[in-house]
Amino acid sequence: MSSSGFSEWIEDDLQKLRNAGLFRSRRTFKPLPDGRCLQEGRELVNLSSNDYLNLAHDPRLISAAVSALEETGVGARASALVSGRTEWHAQLEQRLADFEGTDTAILFPSGYAANLGVVSALAGEGDTIFCDRLNHASLVDGCRLAGAAFRVYRHDRLDKLKRELEKKTGDGKTIIVTDSIFSMDGTWAPLVDLCELAEQYHAILVVDEAHGTGVWGPSGRGLAEELNVESRVTIRIGTLSKALGAMGGFVSGSDSLIEWLWNRVRTQIYSTALPPAICAAACESLEIINAEPQRRQQLHAQADFLRQELAARSLLADTTSAGPIIPVILEAPERTMAIAADLQAAGFLAGSIRPPTVPQGTSRLRISVTSAHQREDLERFLKALDHSLARYGQSR
Repeated sequence: MSSSGFSEWIEDDLQKLRNAGLFRSRRTFKPLPDGRCLQEGRELVNLSSNDYLNLAHDPRLISAAVSALEETGVGARASALVSGRTEWHAQLEQRLADFEGTDTAILFPSGYAANLGVVSALAGEGDTIFCDRLNHASLVDGCRLAGAAFRVYRHDRLDKLKRELEKKTGDGKTIIVTDSIFSMDGTWAPLVDLCELAEQYHAILVVDEAHGTGVWGPSGRGLAEELNVESRVTIRIGTLSKALGAMGGFVSGSDSLIEWLWNRVRTQIYSTALPPAICAAACESLEIINAEPQRRQQLHAQADFLRQELAARSLLADTTSAGPIIPVILEAPERTMAIAADLQAAGFLAGSIRPPTVPQGTSRLRISVTSAHQREDLERFLKALDHSLARYGQSR
């Protein structure tokens, strides 16, 4: 294909996205404290953030990061296995191990890198991976990259997963991969049932706690702690970039597991280490999460209020779920974008999610509550949503 032909192909594909209402454009925001952000000089209530515990702008995290910046500079300068692992990295690994109640931990440059790297290292030819259909793209991509037999299951139809596990033959590893909290639906994975299936069929169970860490469990370790199945999950992956307000991914576990990951996971081996200042901020975040459980309590109180109000309006797709991720299904991409624009005009930034991130016909607003949001913020949001739905129609 010539350069001109390639340019025409690019333009044609962009036009297809525009025609389908799926074109994505870049916007610039300035994060502000207390669940706000600034766009084009206008302050908005930010209902699209994963900063669940309002820690990303906490002065204590900023102070810790500044101190580390002055001590070590900005970048880590190399991969962790070469010379990029500083005292701040080692300290964070130990803090994470203490927090998770494990021997040690390993850090990754992002949650995506953790999922992609761990799953693709764990499985290979002759193995079989069972992946929930709602898993994050990073888990799906890791499953595909592994080169193992790849099967998709539905967590609301575990009878089918059981039948597939019964049919499995050969000596290869069997691996079940799931998010703990599904990022676009806010629903819980049935971890107790998955643990039972994994034990019955001698499967490895990998759980990504990206949206569970800091949010669920008596200590904030995630949904596995909430459901008392931590010891039954083979590998738990977490992130520093959501409730902890920092950046990066991690796995905590036994000494042997973490040593194996150090030696086998390419996304860690061949990536420059996290900036030391980020590690310092994450260390401080773990201290705050341990000392201030009221942040989780405030988060859940606000999420429960908004869920109850949306359920009363018949806007809650799943009335059995809980937590700060709340989808409002609007079906059509065009309606979703129009209502999101109305909400922004009213002073609220809500995530507008369309295919391929979610299945066709399930375009949605993804509302994300944080502990910073006040009841009056949510009440004003509901009024703005009511007004926009009256204008564009409610499809459900």
